[in-house]
Amino acid sequence: MKDSINNEKAGVLYAALAYFMWGILPLYWKLLDHIAAGEILAHRIFWSFVFMILLLMFNRQLVLFREQLQIIVRNPQKAIGVIVAALLISMNWFIYIWAVNHEHVVEASLGYYINPLVSVVLGMVVLKERLNIWQLISFILAIIGVFIITIQYGSFPWISISLAVSFGLYGLAKKIATFDSSIGLTLETMVVTPVSLLYIVYVQAKGIGSFDVTDWSTLLLMGAGPATALPLLYFAKGAKRISLTMIGFLQYIAPTISLLLGIFLFHETFTKIHFYSFSFIWAALIIFSFSKTKQMESLHEKWMNRNSLRI
Repeated sequence: MKDSINNEKAGVLYAALAYFMWGILPLYWKLLDHIAAGEILAHRIFWSFVFMILLLMFNRQLVLFREQLQIIVRNPQKAIGVIVAALLISMNWFIYIWAVNHEHVVEASLGYYINPLVSVVLGMVVLKERLNIWQLISFILAIIGVFIITIQYGSFPWISISLAVSFGLYGLAKKIATFDSSIGLTLETMVVTPVSLLYIVYVQAKGIGSFDVTDWSTLLLMGAGPATALPLLYFAKGAKRISLTMIGFLQYIAPTISLLLGIFLFHETFTKIHFYSFSFIWAALIIFSFSKTKQMESLHEKWMNRNSLRI
C-alpha cells in the first residue's frame, strides 16, 4: 500500500514537472526571437533526433529502436501513422514558436486549453465515440469562448485553433502508430530530420544561418533538443504511475503558466473580453475534467433515461 502511494506521488511529480517545463518553454523561445521560426524549428527537430539517439544508446534501447523500425517498414499503416505524426508535430512546433516570438503567447495558451475538447470532438468524428451530456456542454461553452475571442480580434483565432487541431490530430496519428514515447519521438524526428538538415545547410551556405560557434545562440539552438525531449520523457514516467483523471487535471498547468507569462512578463494584451472568453473555456474545462467521474456519469445516465435521448 505504501509503495503504491509513493509510486503515485512520484508519478504526480514527474507529470507536473513535465507540464511545468512545457509551460515555461516560451521563455526559451523568446531567447531565440531574433532567429526565424523556420530555422529554430529545423534545429529543434535535428537536435531532438540527435539527443534521442544518444539517449537510446545510453539506455541500451538501440536494438529495440531497430526492431521497431523493421516493424514500420513491414507495416504500411504504422509507417503512415509515424509520417503523419511527424508532419503534424512539426507543424504544431512551428506555429507555437512563431506565436511566442510574435507576441501571441496568450493566444497560444488558449489553443492548449481547448486542445482536450478538440481531441474529444475528433474522437467523436473519426473514431465514432459518443459524447456524454457533460462533454457536450463543455464543447458548447468552449465554442462560445472562441466566438467571443473572434469578435475581440475581428478575425478567427487561427493560432489557437491550429495549435489545438494539429495536436489533436497528432494524438489520433499516435493511436495508429503506438510506440514507447522515446522510440516514438525518435522515429518522428527521424522522418523530418533530412529536410531539417537540408534547410540548416542551405541557410548556412547562403550566409543567413544562425549556427555560429562564436555565438551563444548556437548553444540555445542545440539545447532545443533536450528542451523538447526531457518534458516528454518525464511525462511518460508520470503517465505510467497515475490515472488518466489525474493527468486530465495536471495538463492545465502548462497553458496556465504560459498565459501568466504572456500577461505579466511579456505584457501582452488581456482585456475584459479576453477574460470573458477564457472564463467560458475554463468553465468548459472544469465540467470536462469531471465528466468521467462516477457521480457525473451517474447523473448523465439518469438524465438520458428521463429524456430518452441519445447523444
